[in-house]
Amino acid sequence: MRLTLLATCLLLAATAHAAPDQPAGDMDKFLADKGLLNKIDQVRQSVGNKTSELVVNAMGFLGVPYKRGGNTVETGFDCSGFVRAIYEQSVGLLLPRRAEQQAAATQNIDKNDLQPGDLVFFNTLKRAFSHVGIYVGDGKFIHSPKPGAEVRVESMGVAYWARRFDGARRVPVTSPADNNGE
Repeated sequence: MRLTLLATCLLLAATAHAAPDQPAGDMDKFLADKGLLNKIDQVRQSVGNKTSELVVNAMGFLGVPYKRGGNTVETGFDCSGFVRAIYEQSVGLLLPRRAEQQAAATQNIDKNDLQPGDLVFFNTLKRAFSHVGIYVGDGKFIHSPKPGAEVRVESMGVAYWARRFDGARRVPVTSPADNNGE
């Protein structure tokens, strides 16, 4: 409920600044009077902190071997097992197990809107969303690529990945209060 209220306020603030007829100061004053500007900034900061923590956490798994069906550091990871483990450990969110299920459970975004922590998908097995990694920024992603390899960071600009890019997705991050219906 709180997140919905804040999202609505963010939308109102954005449209208020976009509307030429309405003075932007009126909406800012309304939001400030209700104490919502501070809450909006707190949500922005919280989401930013979570994605930074997520990327740092993912980097801690560099060198863990690929294991088909693997989803722990002890057994090794496949691509979707790696993404699932990082999201569960970093933000407490349990994503579906398979890459195409992770794509279906997340929000489609434009490649130009990628932010650290977003998911990037590739067609590596002649089917959509057959490989997934976590965007770390600067055109790079971290993933568990294939048998015989280890978790590593690669550039999305490399020809192999650029040709196979299937889309970018954002994981909806909710607070524990939102999950409890408060």
